[in-house]
Amino acid sequence: MPDTKTKTTDDQTTDGKVIKSEEQWRSELSPMQYAVLREKATERPFSGEYEHDHRAGTYVCAGCGNVLFESDAKFDSGCGWPSFTQPAVESHVDEEHDSSHGMVRTEVLCSKCSGHLGHVFPDGPGPTGLRYCINSASLKLKPK
Repeated sequence: MPDTKTKTTDDQTTDGKVIKSEEQWRSELSPMQYAVLREKATERPFSGEYEHDHRAGTYVCAGCGNVLFESDAKFDSGCGWPSFTQPAVESHVDEEHDSSHGMVRTEVLCSKCSGHLGHVFPDGPGPTGLRYCINSASLKLKPK
């Protein structure tokens, strides 16, 4: 049986996960993208590129291009970050328990590159009741 972790390109393994060195990430991402995606930083509220962007399109991971959210799931939560009711594809985001900074939250990560996207909260509108609070720096909008 072949090793599913065998490298097939400079930055991807056969299991679909993107693996890059920190040097590669730093050279490909802006300083803010690197801080958010790789170091789990959070943008200042109301400062992100996509907070008030209402164009139709698909939001992909700024680190690897994985499809994450659709504009029709975006809503204005007033929290200062782009908010979505659900991912475009459930399996494209991972969720992990986060108890950093004295809070208990659910962290949202890209399933392909493990980049930090933001957090999900159970205070969103219907039908899901969820609010995916996502850093603009972790996203790229592909307009329709």
